[in-house]
Amino acid sequence: MNLPNKLTIFRIVLVPIMVIIPFLKIPGDIFNLPIQNLVIIAIFAIASYTDHLDGKIARKNNIITTFGKFADPLADKILVLSAMLMLVEMGYLPAWIPIIVLAREFVVSGYRLIAVEKGGKVIAASIWGKIKTATQMVAIILAFLDLKYFGAFIYEELVGYNLVINVLSSSLMLISTIATVFSGIDYLKGSKELFK
Repeated sequence: MNLPNKLTIFRIVLVPIMVIIPFLKIPGDIFNLPIQNLVIIAIFAIASYTDHLDGKIARKNNIITTFGKFADPLADKILVLSAMLMLVEMGYLPAWIPIIVLAREFVVSGYRLIAVEKGGKVIAASIWGKIKTATQMVAIILAFLDLKYFGAFIYEELVGYNLVINVLSSSLMLISTIATVFSGIDYLKGSKELFK
């Protein structure tokens, strides 16, 4: 197994470790940010970086494999949706955001399976998918730094750091969700031949 594929598997392995952190109830904070959240952010950031790294290594060494085309986006889905569901459980994020992401992923994954069955090839992620993934990664990190509910700046009087981080995290999360929808639409447009 080549290095990019090992990095992809490593990213998947990091997910259950990240999910366990809230159950450990790590005490303390740094600059009023719970250490627990900072540990989650560190794990999520490392996992996100492996996404960038495995693709870069694969392209540079021309070792793009069918497994990589399939497993890389799958690892991203597992990572992003796990983090979003953690945010929902912690009370930072409304459920409709991961629902939209999940619906899009089901549709795209279904098309990928049909493509493999009909044409024998895996459909690689488009540039819209990459943009969607990148914006989600940043939005999720900001959401764990926020400690306020999505869009709290609209109905709460926030000042200073709380205002800035909530505006940034909420706005970027909304942008990433919109990008998710458009990347799904773009994917469906590119898969028109499968309807035939």
